[in-house]
Amino acid sequence: MIDSKSLDWTKTDGLIPVIIQDSQTLEVLMLGYMNAEAFEKTQSEGKVTFYSRSKNRLWTKGEESGNFLTVKSIHIDCDQDTILVKANPVGPTCHTGSRSCFSTTYNQNFILQLENIITDRYENPNAESYVNTLRHKGINKIAQKVGEEGVETVIAALAESEENFINEASDLVFHLMVLLKEKGKTLQDIALNLEKRHQR
Repeated sequence: MIDSKSLDWTKTDGLIPVIIQDSQTLEVLMLGYMNAEAFEKTQSEGKVTFYSRSKNRLWTKGEESGNFLTVKSIHIDCDQDTILVKANPVGPTCHTGSRSCFSTTYNQNFILQLENIITDRYENPNAESYVNTLRHKGINKIAQKVGEEGVETVIAALAESEENFINEASDLVFHLMVLLKEKGKTLQDIALNLEKRHQR
């Protein structure tokens, strides 16, 4: 646990802004405020609790709706005056029913979530899972599928509808991600390599 006394509560009358981020997709979900008591309760109970400035009391997100924010990790910035909470949302985060208070129209980081789903399929095999079926066919079949989907994507790009192109490109990305997992590599490995190339 992080000692609340290590944070600087003096800058905003005993309140510190808290950024809530989806732990799987890294999407920013909302912004709230905590006082020292809310911070300690969040850590001890594992559910995000804010200090409500309108209600003048502690407020656990989801206490009425059931849409709790389950804490996965807590991070403090370099000035000790901002908190980042990575959480798993149970249902929509915004009171409007949206997944995020920032009106994102789709999950901008679903690719990262899909990587987690593929990892889960590997770690917890399900006979009905397509990933599990691919895995049992071995790396040769997985690599072959990537090649097939690559060719189909090119054909769709040149001679088929936009819908077909999107579908084939989606199949290509998915199978490539399964191949990465089979090889013990991650999207982070690809991102770091692309970043390194960009800096040349």
